[in-house]
Amino acid sequence: MKLFQFLNKKNEEKFKCICCGKIYDEIPLTFGSDYPNYYYSIPENEISERVEYQKSLCIIDEHFFHRVRIEIPIINYKENLNFDIWTSISEENFIKRNEDWENANRINNESYFGWLQNEIPTYKNTLNLKTISKENEPGIIPNAKILEENNQLQVDQQNGITLEKAIEIAQKILKIQHN
Repeated sequence: MKLFQFLNKKNEEKFKCICCGKIYDEIPLTFGSDYPNYYYSIPENEISERVEYQKSLCIIDEHFFHRVRIEIPIINYKENLNFDIWTSISEENFIKRNEDWENANRINNESYFGWLQNEIPTYKNTLNLKTISKENEPGIIPNAKILEENNQLQVDQQNGITLEKAIEIAQKILKIQHN
């Protein structure tokens, strides 16, 4: 079964989800999580007391998190496979990120160490992987690099993946999201 198809007469690339049949104009290559995994352990009636949340910053109890992007290069393709996920961050770095939120010079800040705080679908054992995050310009979340060697996520981030593998990952994630 082909995972990626030319679905119109002009041979423009269209992507068809094998799970639900939805047709996308482009291959969906960005996935993510709304919250760090720790959030999901909080009883619903305690969330308002224990969680402070903004689009890319989160405090749960005494733990600090920030949203980052893990980019997996796709060999010989125009885009990357992206995971917008959460890592832990020290209180000091959390405050610094918050203070520099709109500062164009934040790209010159030192990188932030953290622990990956999401399980990434199709990859095994990603929770609590060591990461380093580097700021981007305002409006763009930092990029994170996986530091743990011999984890498939780190290997793929370092070496890149084929377009076929990226499509396979996208199809598996879409299937998980539809279930």
